[in-house]
This record gives sequence, C-alpha cells and structure tokens, in this order.
Amino acid sequence: MTRLVPRLDAEESAAWLSLVALLELLPSALDSQLQRDSELTHFEFAVLSFLRFSPDATLRMSDLAAGTNATLPRLSHVVSRLEKRGLVRRSPCAEDRRATNATLTDEGRRELIRATPGHIALVRQVVIEPLSREQLAQLADIATTIGRALDPEQRFTTLMDASPRP
Repeated sequence: MTRLVPRLDAEESAAWLSLVALLELLPSALDSQLQRDSELTHFEFAVLSFLRFSPDATLRMSDLAAGTNATLPRLSHVVSRLEKRGLVRRSPCAEDRRATNATLTDEGRRELIRATPGHIALVRQVVIEPLSREQLAQLADIATTIGRALDPEQRFTTLMDASPRP
C-alpha cells in the first residue's frame, strides 16, 4: 500500500531545490579545481587526506572504504590509480592476511600538501567567505543534523564531532 506523503510547501521546496543545486554544483567545482591544479579528483584528495590523518598513514582498505563512503571496488580502482602515480602503496595486513592495507607514501604526502592550499582557497571562496559567522554556525548545525539522519551507523560522526565549534 502506498503511503500518502504530504507535498512540500513553498518554503520546503525552495530549501530542497537549493540543496539539490548545491549538491550538484559543489562536487564538480571541487573536482575541477583539484584536477586543474593537482591532477587529483576530489575523491582521490579525500582518500589521501584520510590516510594522512590515520595512524602510520595506513588503513585497511575496508576501513578506508567506510571512512570515505566508498564501495570496495570503487576504492580499489582509485587506489590502483594512486598507486600507479606512487602516491599510495598496498600491502598485506599484518593482523589479518586476508585484508589489504593502503599506506600514504612520502610522495603522496607531498602531493597532498601541494594540493591543499588551492583546495582551501576554493572552499573559502565558495563556502566560507559568502557566509557570515552566524550563517557558518547554522550551516555546521544543519549539515550535522542532516548527516546524522543519513548516517544511522554513525560512521561519519567522528568527522562531524571533530569540527571545532565556536
């Protein structure tokens, strides 16, 4: 039986359509800047960043997939590309020989460090600077609330909770 769901009112529709537009525009802007400046996709940048802040710059592929919200096949494909560029290396996991670890190489760390200023500049230009401090706090609250609704297993809770609050 189909459940009757109330239609969106004008305010709800405006908020939803604005969010949809943002979700379409922001990823391509991030990808374009990173591709142009560093020959990285935003997802590759996220993988390198996640590894950089992991103990010993190493994670099991399954943990890296969970942390980047990727399927193992997608992550494996991306890590293969990064490995060919010398930015990441794979090795058997010492604790579980069935698992594979991904490790950020020294070259990967250097590439991530080179890519970061341009990435931050774009984030500042399109997200931070157009907003007041009050709007930034509201954005953080809104994004955290929506993120928690989308993440019932709380895989990203540590990322959301790690954000400094004023």
